[in-house]
Parts: sequence; C-alpha cells; structure tokens
Amino acid sequence: MYRFLIPIISAIVLAIQPASADDALASLARPQDGRSMRATSSFRLGADGKYDPRADPLGDRTERSNYDNFRVAPGATHTVMDVKGPGMITHMWFTFLGPEPGGWAGAGSATHQDMLLRIYWDGSDRPGVEAPVGDFFANCFGKRSEVKSLPVIVEDADSYNCFWRMPFRKSARIEIINQGTKPVNLLYYNVDWIKLNKLAKDTPYFYAQYRQEYPVKSGQDYVVLETEGKGHYVGTVLAVRTRSPSWFGEGDEKMWIDGEARPSIWGTGTEDYFLSAWGLKTTSTPYFGVPYFDQWGIVGGHTSAYRWHLADPIVFQKGIRVAFEHWGWISPDENPEKRSMSWNEREDDYSSVAYWYQTGTPTFQARAPEGKDRRLPNLDRVIAYARDYNDAKRRGEGAAQTQQLPFFEGQQLLYKPEKEAGAWLEIPFHVEVKEPLRLLLNVATSYDFGTYQAYLNGVKIGAPIDLYSADIASKEVHLLDFWPDPGDYTIRLECVGKNPASSGWYLGIESVRLRERRPRVKEWGFEKDRDWKKDPVLHG
Repeated sequence: MYRFLIPIISAIVLAIQPASADDALASLARPQDGRSMRATSSFRLGADGKYDPRADPLGDRTERSNYDNFRVAPGATHTVMDVKGPGMITHMWFTFLGPEPGGWAGAGSATHQDMLLRIYWDGSDRPGVEAPVGDFFANCFGKRSEVKSLPVIVEDADSYNCFWRMPFRKSARIEIINQGTKPVNLLYYNVDWIKLNKLAKDTPYFYAQYRQEYPVKSGQDYVVLETEGKGHYVGTVLAVRTRSPSWFGEGDEKMWIDGEARPSIWGTGTEDYFLSAWGLKTTSTPYFGVPYFDQWGIVGGHTSAYRWHLADPIVFQKGIRVAFEHWGWISPDENPEKRSMSWNEREDDYSSVAYWYQTGTPTFQARAPEGKDRRLPNLDRVIAYARDYNDAKRRGEGAAQTQQLPFFEGQQLLYKPEKEAGAWLEIPFHVEVKEPLRLLLNVATSYDFGTYQAYLNGVKIGAPIDLYSADIASKEVHLLDFWPDPGDYTIRLECVGKNPASSGWYLGIESVRLRERRPRVKEWGFEKDRDWKKDPVLHG
C-alpha cells in the first residue's frame, strides 16, 4: 500500500514548495513576452561634440568611447532612466567612486548615504521608491559592505546590483539626487527592462521607502511601514546606532494585518527576525544577512541587517503595519532599578527601508529626510586629536608621524618605538562641565602594533590593550564610564609588550573621545558621586 501513498505525498510536498524556489530557472523554459531594453551611462556623442542622450553610443576606437560615466554635482539630480510603458525593470547596476580621496577625486566624493534614489511610476508626483542608494542596497551608515543575497548583490562592496521586479504601466523614471557636499564621481549604470505590450490589471507595483528616528521615540514602537491596500511585504533593511551600552536586539517585530487591533504576527526578538540567534554578527546569505557590525555592546556601535521575504511574503488584503520594539539589555546606571537586565526600553538611533508590492496607491506618509539630516548626530562631547600632539615631550623613545588611513576622516598619529622599554604616548584633554561621559580611544590595529596600558591622570584604567591584527583596521577601545570634574586630564598609553604574532611595538591613534550618555543617566544620577579614581567602571 505504501507505493500508492508515495505519489500522493510527493504531490503534497510539491504543492507547498514556495513558488520562488525554482521559478527563476523554470521560467527560462517558458515563452517570454515583450522585448529587452536597457538604459545605460554609455557615452553618446552629439552633433556639438558633447554628450547627447538621444544619440547612439559612440563605440569607435577613440578614448572618449570609454567615457561611460557621469559626475553629479552637490545639489544636482541625474536622470538614470525615463521611459514609456508598459514594462518591467528586471535589473539595476550602479557603481561610483567611494568617499575617500584618490587619484580621480583628490578631495573625495559623496557617500552612498548622500545619494538619494527615487523611482517614479506612471508620472506620479510621489516616488514609489525613495531611499539613500546605500540603504536601498543594504549598505547603511555610508559604509561600503559586501552583500550576497538573491534580490540584492553588492560585489566587493562597490558594485550595486538589484534584481527586484518592478512593473509599470505608463512610465518609469529613475533619478539619483546628490544631497551631499561633494560630487558623485564616476557614476556608471545599466538598468535592464522589458518593454511589454500590456500589463495585467491586477499587477502590483514595487515600493521601497526609507525612514529614520534619531533617536527612537519613547513609549512607541519604531514603525517600518504602514499602508492601506492589497499587497505583500517582501523585505526589511534595518540600521541601528546604539546610544547605550549592552545589546539592543531584544525588541520583537510586530505586524498588524488588515486593520487588526493587535498584531497577529509577533516575533521573539530583533536578531530572531533577521534569522540569526543569540545576537548578530557579520554574514550574508540569500535571504538574510548582517552586512555591517562593528563592535558588540559599546556606546556608538553600528549594526545593519536585511531580511528578504521571498519564499515567505507577508500577505495583506486591506493593509499592513510593520514595527519593531526597541527593547534590550542596558547598564545599571540607565535602569530605574539600578540593575542590568534584558528588558529595558532603549533610545538608540534607527533607520530602515521597507520593501513591498501593492495595488492601488500606498498611504504610507514617511519621506526621506535631506542628506544632512540622514547623517547620524555626533555623540562626542570632547575630541582630542592625537595628530595635534606630535611633539617629543608627549612621547617616549621612538619617532612619530601623521598619516591618513581610509577609515579615519582625518590623520592619525603613528608612534614607532623600536622596543617596549621606554615606549609611551600622552594626549591631554579638557572637561568643561561635570556630566556622565564615556572615555574611549579611536585607534588603528595592525600587524606590527604593540600592547599598551591606559592611565588617566596616573590612574590605571582597564586591562592592557592588544592592538595587533593581521590586517590594518580601526577600532574603538572603550575605557571608562564616569562623571569627570571640570579640569585638565591626560591619557597616557604605556607599552607593556606585544602579541606573539606582532612584528613590532607601534601605536596608531586617531583621537581620545568623551562620548555622551543618554539624558536619563544624568537625570537619575545614580553614579554621580562615584570616585572613578578608586572605583573605575566600564558598563557593558
């Protein structure tokens, strides 16, 4: 009898398989409608010898045939594509110079957070897609990161590919607006689309919308999307910059379907929604990933994650609301009961992109802020740049020089002692107001760096700092949470050895910083009278 059950079971298994599991390959063996088209940055020579978008690509043996890119000045808008429908965008590819100075852009370039992507459907005044270029491609904070997923691929952190299907009936216009202070340099692109004879009446359109809260609002969930209509939710990009110590990711995702009073889809934690467990770490998979994660549990840490609902779209008939709680672990000086626990409302900085398909006109009111307002506010109350103290009286034996590294906005100070004995470096700073602050060092790590012990006004702070890494990188070293009295202070870093793998005792430091704590730390003042000299504390 089992041989009769096998075909039945097989049919059931096939029936419940997600349509997207093999559709990309299976569809290749089916008839295709329409004809393929492309909008591209290829150089086109006009009659006046300048670029003419109506001309054919030049394509001769002269070098200007390879001038296939554009420069977009600050405040300018570049039209990538403007076509009549019906049609379907199947693929977008962009590349452009990174923000760091280089041979083609000595003063640097705009970041992909400065570049705003807008796509308009059927002549609407409201863009159907509105997000910073970086965030749309799951690259948040203006940082370039590699992404290897099905709908979005950022190869080598500089080749931006998108395979979301984007249908339109009357027209499609794609724009990139430079909202930064530097130009977008060497902007290349190809947008592939299919021109169709018709589009089914019930075809849903693709939408993507950015929003942010710096910081999130107390007592309110962070809303990613809220819209009325019929459709399906297909993806989330979320970026969080922490303003408190410890872990932010205990807040649950909530989804209200079709106007219900309470969310019927309720998760178990932010890291769980992004299909990880016990926290988040850098990873990239077809359906979910964490392109950027710098340091665990610090004040000012950055995490960005994506989750694509390709095999499991969230279907709604009348409307949907998608939100996240912003709850997590927190330090005792931010907890009203003066204890560390996992369920505290946090006040971190959130931004997001919602991706969905919908028929009719979305009712989501969010709009992307201007470029300057998308940049995260500086949390540092005091910054003492090490490069300003490059004189012999501030260091022990060994030479020092300033140098520019790509991950620092300004130059760092590179101290180069030849041995452990007698190697030390001092950086002074001044405090104006007594308030709760976090003391930290913005340093580099490298294959020839040593291990250093920090002292503040002669008081030993924390454990020895091993600055070795196989590759050159940046790191924040957090040292102390305290309420410093107004006055002058000096950080002293003494070499106490080196990692066995290191080839030297060098030290690279960009700055000493005092970072603000959340206002409730000052309001409650639990540790205002703690003597940091006798009892130095770093909350984690």
